[in-house]
Amino acid sequence: MEYRLLGQSGCAVSRLTLGTMTFGRESAEDVAHAQLDRFMEVGGNLIDTADVYGAGASEEIIGRWLANRPASVRDQVVLATKGRFPMGEGPNDLGLTRRHLQRALDDSLRRLGVDCVDLYQVHSFDPLTPLAETLGTLDDFVHQGKIRYVGLSNFTGWQVQKAVATAAALGLQLPVTLQPQYSLLVRELEWEIVPSCLDAGLGLLPWSPLGGGWLTGKYTRDNRPTGATRLGENPDRGVEAYDRRAGADRTWAVIDAVQAIADARGVSMAQVALAWLADRPAVCSVILGARTVEQLDDNLGAADLHLDEAETASLDKASDPVPADYPYGGPGTDQRSRNIVGGR
Repeated sequence: MEYRLLGQSGCAVSRLTLGTMTFGRESAEDVAHAQLDRFMEVGGNLIDTADVYGAGASEEIIGRWLANRPASVRDQVVLATKGRFPMGEGPNDLGLTRRHLQRALDDSLRRLGVDCVDLYQVHSFDPLTPLAETLGTLDDFVHQGKIRYVGLSNFTGWQVQKAVATAAALGLQLPVTLQPQYSLLVRELEWEIVPSCLDAGLGLLPWSPLGGGWLTGKYTRDNRPTGATRLGENPDRGVEAYDRRAGADRTWAVIDAVQAIADARGVSMAQVALAWLADRPAVCSVILGARTVEQLDDNLGAADLHLDEAETASLDKASDPVPADYPYGGPGTDQRSRNIVGGR
């Protein structure tokens, strides 16, 4: 397993992260514990959860696993969780307010059975709460010894910049990571969010790296889903998403390109898609979401897989979302950079 720094922090994390949204829903506790054991066995160390995963069940399962493992294992874990979304029905039981985050973090620590988490991420932007209130609360958590690093999740480019600028101006803890949706099928964040993170020094922790199963070869032009998915039996589940993606020529071009490389390499399509993503600019670790140990084992095959320039170029071309010329490209937009030595 390769290790990288968590954004601009000095904390080393594994190239792949174990995501735990399936715990307590699609993965029973014994299967979840087996996944955690397997992940640690191969050198993984970053475990990501959230208070809303299984309405707290994911954190509780991780907490019981930690409690029953030796200190030598527990000490290697870099633990990340999130807060933001409702865990109750009251008007103050959600958001990035000081009131909600204080309660949310204390509840997460209790479920996890720890005094401190390594990375505490705000799960999405809150347009109603001043950023100074949110960032000040997170800064307090660091000084109280309840969290070690601050992270963002599902922020847009301008929201990242505003959060970083506000924290810097107020002398508060700077965010070190952003957790966005990112895959060969979802690259639009490269237009503004990735440049924003590169400028601010935030590391990316992509979620849904396999595009909801599309990049595993699960779907074909002639294989419409039946409703049997990792979220259970539902005759309508996945059908709408399939119809939306299946109608795009780009979807099949990406799948064909991934399949060609997988066949040539003798690896799975999932491993190719994960390897491509893990080596994108600003990415420090890719979040895996597996229902079974077998699925996790296949994903872990990407731990030390790197694509060559030709393979990467092939995937880049097939998956290019092709933005409109303005303001992201077009004739003459980079002429000054080309004419000035050292231009970026």
